[in-house]
Amino acid sequence: MAKIEAQGQIKNTVIVWRQQPRGAPQRMGQHAHHAAPHRIARSVYAMTRTSLQDYNPAITCRRAQRGAANSNAQPGAANFGRPTGRCQFPEEASMGTREQELLAQLNLDPLWIPFTANREFKANPRLLVAAKDMYYTAHDGRQILDGIAGLWAVNAGHCRQPIVDAIKKQAETLDYATGFQMHSPGPFLAAERLVQITPKGMDRVFFVNSGSEAVDTALKIALAYHRIRGEGTRRVLIGRERGYHGVGFGGISVGGMVANRKVFNGQLLPAVDHITHTHNLEQNAYSRGQPAWGAHLADDLERVIALHDASNVAAVIVEPVAGSTGVLLPPKGYLQRLREICDKHGVLLIFDEVITGFGRTGSAFAAQTFGVTPDLITCAKALTNAAVPMGAVIAKQEIYNAFMQGPENAIELFHGYTYSGHPLASAAAIATLDLFKQEALFERVAELAPYWEQAAHSL
Repeated sequence: MAKIEAQGQIKNTVIVWRQQPRGAPQRMGQHAHHAAPHRIARSVYAMTRTSLQDYNPAITCRRAQRGAANSNAQPGAANFGRPTGRCQFPEEASMGTREQELLAQLNLDPLWIPFTANREFKANPRLLVAAKDMYYTAHDGRQILDGIAGLWAVNAGHCRQPIVDAIKKQAETLDYATGFQMHSPGPFLAAERLVQITPKGMDRVFFVNSGSEAVDTALKIALAYHRIRGEGTRRVLIGRERGYHGVGFGGISVGGMVANRKVFNGQLLPAVDHITHTHNLEQNAYSRGQPAWGAHLADDLERVIALHDASNVAAVIVEPVAGSTGVLLPPKGYLQRLREICDKHGVLLIFDEVITGFGRTGSAFAAQTFGVTPDLITCAKALTNAAVPMGAVIAKQEIYNAFMQGPENAIELFHGYTYSGHPLASAAAIATLDLFKQEALFERVAELAPYWEQAAHSL
């Protein structure tokens, strides 16, 4: 009902997750870019692929200027020379002056856009110039309902004032401080806020800058943990088919997305295996909530561990709810069975909650929703409401304690990043976590979920 009411209030709005033309990519977040007045930022978002030339004559003008600037261009080729003059915009154009200037002067050539068909995008650019709450504003003035929260990341809505103010204040006070051998107060405060909502016993936080870094960090922690406990033979990492764990070499090694792996296949981590995925339309199509069929698929982990011998297996990593492969809920009892098998063989269980973390399942983490506590959790995205890049690995205290051995002046883990616990990211995380609590966003998600479920199954 809420969805119907919202549609009745929206006029001339592009809803990004609907009416995608035939042949459009299935993966969300590939083809639109945010454009600030003086730069292009690396922010991708899903939009309809209708040519903006249909809406905005500025693009036609821009192309004409580029063509004039490149007299040697072949007929029909995409020409991206710098403009020789300024475009003339019709008076009825809905864009503001700054957006007009942006489109007229913007040189698209230097930027290599991630997960995007670059040539197609630059031929028909889709630029986002502003955002507020649930909406983006395109460069031509259209309002776009942000149906996937940026990229499953802007859980509290865009440009929330408490987060903006926190970042601004921090930037004016301490813009950066190294996290190696010294630190600033922000990361400690952010970690304290974070462990207030994590599963019981998971109260140690290692900050990184993204979900990909969080995954690679968790894998390294798992390997190092077994080594310092005298089980250095535990080097095998187990992922799952159709899994997505970022784009670092560790993440794509344990991941199961073929397109992400195939180009780099010869250089992926060697001691990696995969268990079978849980996707089965014949058994689970139209399931309400968790599918009743499929818990037995977790037993494939027993097969893989036996193949390598438990003494050689370090960790298993799965998404509690598979995201990029199609949002697959775990069958009832599936995650519980993975936990049992890991406990039986002394293998660490890692939950990749980069997408599911911070309220997506009605709890702070999916681990709490499904009642299964892993040994490590990776998170990112909504940790800062996507305002500043940040990720984290959340560990059980006993894992952290295992590293706290030997001389007290010795470095326990030779790992970290220049921007681990960045002051601005920490300020954004603190403000975001406070906002989640003040507005009871996790609880609201749990309350609304049954209505969305009913609406979806009524289609």
